[in-house]
Amino acid sequence: MADHIGRLSPEAERLGRLTLRQNRIRTRHYAIRPDGSSDWTVARLAARAVDDVLGGAELDAADVGFLATATTQNDTMVPGLASGVHAEAGLPPMEIASLQSVCASAMMALKTAWLQVAAGEHRAALAVGAEFSSRYFRPGFYQDTATLREDGTLPGDAEFLRWTLSDGAAAVLVEDRPARRGPSLRIDWISLRSFADRFTPCMTGGAVRTEDGGIKPWSLHDGIGEAARAGAFQLRQDVDALYRMLPVWMGEFMRLVDEGKIDPGAVDWFLCHFSAHSLREEMVRLATRAGCMIPEERWFTNLYDKGNVGAASLFLLIDDLMKSDRLRPGQRVLCAVPESGQCVMAYAAMTVVEG
Repeated sequence: MADHIGRLSPEAERLGRLTLRQNRIRTRHYAIRPDGSSDWTVARLAARAVDDVLGGAELDAADVGFLATATTQNDTMVPGLASGVHAEAGLPPMEIASLQSVCASAMMALKTAWLQVAAGEHRAALAVGAEFSSRYFRPGFYQDTATLREDGTLPGDAEFLRWTLSDGAAAVLVEDRPARRGPSLRIDWISLRSFADRFTPCMTGGAVRTEDGGIKPWSLHDGIGEAARAGAFQLRQDVDALYRMLPVWMGEFMRLVDEGKIDPGAVDWFLCHFSAHSLREEMVRLATRAGCMIPEERWFTNLYDKGNVGAASLFLLIDDLMKSDRLRPGQRVLCAVPESGQCVMAYAAMTVVEG
């Protein structure tokens, strides 16, 4: 991994190994070469995922009228990612939407695509998530900035993400009917709630944290150079704040249980996105204590082999489950995507159907 994101110091690599013990990620994908060069952009990664999903579809690309994209950081500030993906994928003129947040942006894109089809606006819609975070973890993004310490290490809020996030893309096709062959997932409902009214930003990029706990956007520095030296162009995550969000995420789960939307005993597959195994353990502890634990043998994850791919993670989970040959008609699938950016929690319930 260090060969791809670059080496800061032996001590930084030691801290990286400690992070890997926490997240237990064994393998991952990077879209960058060890010398820092790449043939990819986040738009190109997403377009390749769109090509793959359309290659296995039972309709023509011209039948897809809507494209929703999700990412944490686009290649450019302007225009939006959906424009770049549309161009790279070579699709005909269509309606688009660019959703930018962190991991939950995938659920935002999926819900937008689903509602477009449900409303009869389009026969079919695409939702795609993509990330290319490794390019921000190269040594050049830290050297000569206030973030890099004299011993060549980074603060924990910068080091954790450097050894947790990786690159990739995945897409799903939402249609107004199930596939003629093989299993499909019918979306029953999607729930997404922000709790930004209770939390300051936890994960930031494009800003620095101020002494009073606020954030200063890069654009409010005296110049681009000063913003860079202050570390404004680095991804950071307040890990302590992340753990304070866990009870809120669990509370949202309990709300949906109380409303009768979720029956933990009726869930056949639980696709929960989590960024590290240590967080999964805390989720299990809280759910068990609350008496709403979905048995761990029903959890489906690919974190340890695919890594944490942010906005692409939800679609990678769905894709791997669909290809696992474990789905049977009538089974209930529950997806969960907690987002630490400024506290978002999203759930989606689906049922396995056959055409």
